[in-house]
Amino acid sequence: MPDVRPETQPPSAGDTSLDSEANRLDTEATASGLTAEQYRKKMARRKAVQEQRLADRIDKKGLIIINTGNGKGKTTAALGMVMRSLGHGYQVAIIQFIKGAWEPAEKAVFAHWQDQLAFHAMGEGFTWETQDRDRDIATAQTAWETALTYIRNPDYRTILLDEVNIALKLGYLQTEQVLAGIAEKAPDTHIILTGRGAPGPLIDAADLVTEMTLVKHPFKSQGVKAQPGIEF
Repeated sequence: MPDVRPETQPPSAGDTSLDSEANRLDTEATASGLTAEQYRKKMARRKAVQEQRLADRIDKKGLIIINTGNGKGKTTAALGMVMRSLGHGYQVAIIQFIKGAWEPAEKAVFAHWQDQLAFHAMGEGFTWETQDRDRDIATAQTAWETALTYIRNPDYRTILLDEVNIALKLGYLQTEQVLAGIAEKAPDTHIILTGRGAPGPLIDAADLVTEMTLVKHPFKSQGVKAQPGIEF
């Protein structure tokens, strides 16, 4: 049965169907054959729905954000959030847990924000490069202790723990250890954790989780090595 409610009917407070209604209106607005007046009414209703959705939300909260999955772009997406934070004048810290055997290009770019950004590339490269598990564990633990100094400092609004999920997957850090650490953050601090294989308990504790899905990759399908400007 079609929805016969007037398009401009105001949404009721606490309406749990607002999200689905917003999606429905977005879909209906793209249908062919709508008159200009039908489109206007749908958009008027869509505007009312969006205003109610916003009214029901809280203004801010420090988020635990995870970018994981086998696809590319986990760190790149996180660095986009870092750029936004810097643009707002916030203090930001980046701790890279695996990268560090080479000088990352992003470190050169972020040099323009030295007064706002603390950048620590503390890894020693991939496991097949270091070939020393005990040293890898010690390096990751040192990086984690460095991360804790920023997590416990309320002056830092955004903290990126790059490839920390890899350190967890390899057993260099323990999930309980990381969960206890991020629980110490200030209420307004955002923490971003990247890397494939994020553990379930960490995902459960997160506010925002994005999984990058691998569809095609030039290294696997065409034999193209990592390139400057794309991978590093």
